[in-house]
Amino acid sequence: MKDFKIWRSILRGPIRIASTLDDGIVIDKQIENYIPDDFERVEEQEKVLATLTMGLSPEIAQGFHECTSAKALWEALIEVYEGNEDMNQSRKDMLRQKFNMFNYVVGETLENQLQRFITLTTEMSSAGVMVTRSEINKKLLNSLPKSWDMNVSVIKKTKDLNRLSLSETMAIIKACDLDDKQREINHVNSYSTANL
Repeated sequence: MKDFKIWRSILRGPIRIASTLDDGIVIDKQIENYIPDDFERVEEQEKVLATLTMGLSPEIAQGFHECTSAKALWEALIEVYEGNEDMNQSRKDMLRQKFNMFNYVVGETLENQLQRFITLTTEMSSAGVMVTRSEINKKLLNSLPKSWDMNVSVIKKTKDLNRLSLSETMAIIKACDLDDKQREINHVNSYSTANL
């Protein structure tokens, strides 16, 4: 269950318990003059700050001990972990470059390569880097080892890469891999049988 009261409290920011004097000047209310509603508002703010703080590991929380309100803590966390616009653009540029340079690593299993690609495309999606299905599918197919050239050609000619999702493309690749392994086993068995 989501607690929207906590979220509203974060967005609203720190509260000021104040009194307005007869001449219209607003001053902070002394704690001895608080009414029950004032205490509830202060307690709500403290509860929200405590809730956010408890969600952090002690090492991370230590770095934000100067934040005295939930809103200040929330904004500091966003700034540190999400960054500003320049940092976000740099992250997008870096991910786009990693995508453009993505390739097979010698000795890597097909499963590891596919997992690396999933991780990269997930990071890109989270960062807001837009890539078409066709670009994703072509990049994955073109990054497969040279031994996959024939399979890649067949997939490109028989499948609509604009419509296939990444999971569908990966399923096709895995099916081809299993077929290739089965043919290899069949060749080894027929060679062994012929030698007998």
